[in-house]
Amino acid sequence: MNELPLTRTTGIFSDIRHYFFRKPDADTLVSFVSDDERELYCKSILQRIGVDVHQFRLINIHRIGIEAPTSYLFDELMKWDGDSICWPNHIARVNLQEGKIETIVITLPGRFYKLFVMRAIRIHQIPSPQDTDNARYFLYRCSGGYPIGIFSLYVRSSIPERGEQEMSQLFFLTSFNFYGRQFWSKIPLLRNVWEFVHNRVTSHVACRFKQLVEWKFENFKHSYELPEKHLNSSSRNLPFHT
Repeated sequence: MNELPLTRTTGIFSDIRHYFFRKPDADTLVSFVSDDERELYCKSILQRIGVDVHQFRLINIHRIGIEAPTSYLFDELMKWDGDSICWPNHIARVNLQEGKIETIVITLPGRFYKLFVMRAIRIHQIPSPQDTDNARYFLYRCSGGYPIGIFSLYVRSSIPERGEQEMSQLFFLTSFNFYGRQFWSKIPLLRNVWEFVHNRVTSHVACRFKQLVEWKFENFKHSYELPEKHLNSSSRNLPFHT
């Protein structure tokens, strides 16, 4: 087995160095040419995950291509135990309630302050019969602290027509407001600082997760015969459009 291409952070300062100071391997934030393009793109995704487009607005979308089948990628997300090598656990501790991913509490160091709570609205593990892109997703409602709205991890097969090269695409979707207070988001300095921090950390998390999954999948391929369910979900020529 090849050596894991990641190192685990060892404390708060290590988290700051790896997730805040260092530049991510890739900028995963999805950019748009115009506000109209952004609105259309966001609405199409919200409709795909069954969210009222009039109630929520996606503030940003991060995307990264991963060279692993959608089913394998989603299985890895399902195994998340709250002590991930891809997350700054020393700054924002992830606490799975009763060991389940349906309810997650994020706390600051020492677990004395509850930053926010994520409660699953829906975990879509098996693609619908009409889906041609093998779409799977986690959809959470967030409350408390600063992120008020929804958070979703969305996985689908890549679309070659869009220039997507890897087997799968992983999206991080957020509809967070700055501490849940709309007027705070209108203060340029606060908004810019918050967006920078959020985007920097999200890009790092996405890049590290890509490295981890691709490393595990490569070793998996060399160790075992690839199960048929993964082979069936790895097609690169699916006609899905968001």
